[in-house]
Amino acid sequence: MNIQQNKQRIQEIQQITGLKPTNFADLIRVAQLIYDPRGSVASRTVKVNWLDFGIPSRVANNLRSLGLKYQYESPHVPIDLVWNELTPETRSWFIANRSILWKIEESFPALDED
Repeated sequence: MNIQQNKQRIQEIQQITGLKPTNFADLIRVAQLIYDPRGSVASRTVKVNWLDFGIPSRVANNLRSLGLKYQYESPHVPIDLVWNELTPETRSWFIANRSILWKIEESFPALDED
């Protein structure tokens, strides 16, 4: 896919879903938390029932793999790359819950992103 096609794909995803780049950054941060809720602090023990946050187990598993892949990345991963990694169930959950992602994020200690 060339740069122009890539930009068109990103615009298409945004138009169809109503999602913005900030929503995707929030999703990456949540995925990083699901992968490692300890925030990479080995001495910290954290057990999380993601269903308490409204995240079904299959969605949490999909996001955990995304968090693993991007664990050391800035949350500003290209939209099309993130979208391609999401299962249909996770995509639906993401669209429906985009406005609460920051609340999930705020429930945990800040990660050093940059």
